[in-house]
Amino acid sequence: MIHVFVLLLYIGSLILWFNSLLTGGRGRGPHIAFGMAAVGVLVHAVALVLFTVSYGELPLIGLASSLSTLALVIGIGLLATLGMGEGLRVGIVIIPVVIVLQGIAVSIGFEPSYRTLDFQGVWFVFHVTLAFLGLCGFAVAFAAGLLYLVQFRELNSKRLGRIFQFTPPLATLDRLVRTGLVIGLTAFTIALALGWAWTVSFRNSLDHTNPKVIWAVLSWIIFVLALGSRAGGGLKERRSALMAVIGFTLVILSYLILQLISFSGGSSL
Repeated sequence: MIHVFVLLLYIGSLILWFNSLLTGGRGRGPHIAFGMAAVGVLVHAVALVLFTVSYGELPLIGLASSLSTLALVIGIGLLATLGMGEGLRVGIVIIPVVIVLQGIAVSIGFEPSYRTLDFQGVWFVFHVTLAFLGLCGFAVAFAAGLLYLVQFRELNSKRLGRIFQFTPPLATLDRLVRTGLVIGLTAFTIALALGWAWTVSFRNSLDHTNPKVIWAVLSWIIFVLALGSRAGGGLKERRSALMAVIGFTLVILSYLILQLISFSGGSSL
């Protein structure tokens, strides 16, 4: 039931975000919505700790628990925007992503996987944690990028309504996009290096035909393209925001598909 309660907290936060949007982000609305999201993240962390204690299994292996952990990490990414002033308003985009992931996890049900993995121990924990941290950075870049595109359109059309008033300045959003991509790419690169180092050390092979390896490499390439889109002249900020939105969407959708196929086929994460 605690995982359902977590989901309800996130939904409540989203309702508050939309209510704040309708008022143009005036007053304490965004901070109240952020506060409820923060409570959701805290309870979410407790829920996954209880899962680990109850089943003696890290919430990084089973389908529901791994999706829930990803949702938690993305939620933590929202908390990291607290020092960015109006940047915390990206929560109106991040929280729906968290709700979708946590909602899928709750619908599947939290049960131990009882899987024995070749890749485990400290290597596994660091590998998965860093990979999730990379996706967390990408999520923040995605949210900021989406709001950047919205704000950019509002300015071009000279519409200064509620959406314009709610959305943070372009400079703040661009800084979030850049920071999210840099942190995300760095963490994801280290995660891949750890995974490959373990594979080469213990299997003498990079296992390049493994679907999970292919997904990881393609995701890394998308990271690089999104960050590389900031190079050159023209509207590089808008270009980067667009690439962050498209890239994160592709990475998460392919991750969900891979996870569903992996577990339906009985293979491990």
